[in-house]
Amino acid sequence: MKTSRIGRKPIAIPSGVEVKIQDSKLSAKGPKGQIVVELHPFVNVTMEAGAVKVQPNQQNDPNDKNAEVITGSRVKLNRSISGTIRANIHNAIHGVAQGFERKLILIGVGYRAQAKGKVLSLSLGFSHPTEFKVPDGVTIEAPTQTEIVIKGINKELVGLVASQIRSIRPPEPYKGKGVRYAEEVVEIKETKKK
Repeated sequence: MKTSRIGRKPIAIPSGVEVKIQDSKLSAKGPKGQIVVELHPFVNVTMEAGAVKVQPNQQNDPNDKNAEVITGSRVKLNRSISGTIRANIHNAIHGVAQGFERKLILIGVGYRAQAKGKVLSLSLGFSHPTEFKVPDGVTIEAPTQTEIVIKGINKELVGLVASQIRSIRPPEPYKGKGVRYAEEVVEIKETKKK
């Protein structure tokens, strides 16, 4: 059964990271924290020589009474799920070893951010400052008044928090004012001419 080149690639376990597989769950523990990844029954996950291998299941689950012979469409499904599980495991191992970071930039006159413990205070041109509550598992820093840095071990959560903050005042297309990702390119529209 063919899988993608990335899907076949074993995930190397860096030094200082401990990985355990138990009861259809994989737990990764490292210097930054611990993450548990739910494993799918369509996927086989094994550990060999300091690396995690993910392969699509080639047999039916013996406990599945409705199981039919694995057909072409089921093979495709198994392959796609194995790719997703591999990405989740890779992100978990990378997260507990090094962590993830997303940077936002505020563009606009008087726009500023201030991190106060578990609350991010944003002045974005509204009548009142916006208070954003920081969820558990994520830390937010404001190194300057126009920069926000979101850090955490869970890539999905870091990305979600970044998108929630950006959605408070997304960049508008005429002057580019608003909250944007550091690497984001905003296309500026021309104003209407009389």
